[in-house]
Amino acid sequence: MRSLHLLLLLVCSICLLHSCSTKSDRPFYDEIQAFKNSDKQNFPPANAILFVGSSSFRLWKDINTYFPGYTIINRGFGGSGLNDLINYEDDIISPYNPKQVVIYCGENDIAAGNVTATDVLQRFTELFNMIRKDLPQANIVYVSVKPSPSREKYMHVMEDANIMIRQFLSSYPETVYVDVYHPMLDREGKPRPELFKEDSLHMNEKGYAIWRDAITPHLVK
Repeated sequence: MRSLHLLLLLVCSICLLHSCSTKSDRPFYDEIQAFKNSDKQNFPPANAILFVGSSSFRLWKDINTYFPGYTIINRGFGGSGLNDLINYEDDIISPYNPKQVVIYCGENDIAAGNVTATDVLQRFTELFNMIRKDLPQANIVYVSVKPSPSREKYMHVMEDANIMIRQFLSSYPETVYVDVYHPMLDREGKPRPELFKEDSLHMNEKGYAIWRDAITPHLVK
């Protein structure tokens, strides 16, 4: 009996350690849990438009005012990369059964360094295939990587990644590539600083106005 108790204690300890390590090993775990807890209280309506991605969406707090007449679910989180969206696809994408998924992600992948445009395409392709499998009827929109002044040195990779993803999407129905990259450049091809906050990374109202104008024509009624 004592041996059985010791065995049960060992099993429980291993499970507890695994649970803790699983939580700590998953970036943005707390943010995702906050979304899920919110969903338990008031689950978003099906057939809405889901915006998912990194902090450019997370900080778009008043996104609904930019798109009147549309039901928007905003699931931007942290400084997420494409691998994070892949890891949490079954938590914050497929459960909502949206009619359209609008994605902004990839910029942080590139800014992490040592990531090629091909790497970004491969990650996006994996995410795309997951969404298309789980939500075969959903329209998928990719908002191009934006040219942030603080990340100007990565612009050549951003341009290549944008081109690759645009070409990839052109082969599939019910997909849209939205170009916000070029409208955010000045005549010399440099990022327009007046579109950004003081950190030269996140956008102000002028930047989001450009995104609104670029995205709106492609939203599904």
